[in-house]
Amino acid sequence: MEDRSVLGPDRIKHLEFIQAVIARLGTSSFLIKGWVLTIAAAIFAVLANRLETGLASVALVPLVAFWLLDGYFLWQERLFRCLYDDVRKPDSTVELMSMNTAPYVATKRWRSATFSATLGLFYGGLAAVDLVLIAVAASR
Repeated sequence: MEDRSVLGPDRIKHLEFIQAVIARLGTSSFLIKGWVLTIAAAIFAVLANRLETGLASVALVPLVAFWLLDGYFLWQERLFRCLYDDVRKPDSTVELMSMNTAPYVATKRWRSATFSATLGLFYGGLAAVDLVLIAVAASR
């Protein structure tokens, strides 16, 4: 009689593949945050010397672009975590070595990942600073 509580080597390898994707998505998200901080710091440094509404407004473009991209990576990570959770179960019906996350799209939404508390605080904080700079520049 086969012990259903023990996962076979193929199932364990499948979990390792999924975990590798999750790790890459996490690394990509970390790198994006580094890039956005670098760009924001550079633009804010320029604005400290030359406060202009147009320049401050331009800073919103990369901020929003990186926010949306980071939200996409977080959404994908959540989808792969759902897949991982299903694959790890001994009675899983997920096809072996499948990386299909489509069944989880209905439960995990891109919008909820993009506007999650963590991304909202990080990017929202940077956007708030930039909006204050725009308002100050406009009032001059």
